[in-house]
Amino acid sequence: MRAEFEALYQRYSREVWALAYARWMNADTALDIAQEAFLRLWKQWEAGEKILNPRAWLIRVARNLAEDHAKSAFRRNGTHPPQTMNGVQAHDPLPLERLEREETFAQLRHILDQMPKGDREILTFRYALDYDTDEIARLLSINPTAVHMRLSRARQRLAERLKAQGVVQPP
Repeated sequence: MRAEFEALYQRYSREVWALAYARWMNADTALDIAQEAFLRLWKQWEAGEKILNPRAWLIRVARNLAEDHAKSAFRRNGTHPPQTMNGVQAHDPLPLERLEREETFAQLRHILDQMPKGDREILTFRYALDYDTDEIARLLSINPTAVHMRLSRARQRLAERLKAQGVVQPP
């Protein structure tokens, strides 16, 4: 079987390679496709499959492999050097960053619990519920200028308490 395979390889390898080269105009890709076609022929023979016309079979398999190569995700996306991939950021924060954030939020909740109800209320409307000044003014039945003033004072008191607790603002 090995001698017959080597004879077929000698006889048809250039033709199979040329077919793949004509499709991709890339010698390395054509060689990969040709080698894969011959490997599949070998595996078929090992499995006991009788192939009556090996040349036609190899040409058909090589043509199909060339078309499959066009559809492959590897060909569409390629690869990137490690330096590029090292710069890719995950959507989720790193575990340490997540833990630090959770601790900061826990401190913030504790401090907010100790603040006057009016400060908690206006800060919650603005930052937790993301209401704009006009919405807050309507809800509290005050004018927008008063909302700005109350927010400014509440933020200042919150910042003082956070600083006293050792919570620092990120750079």
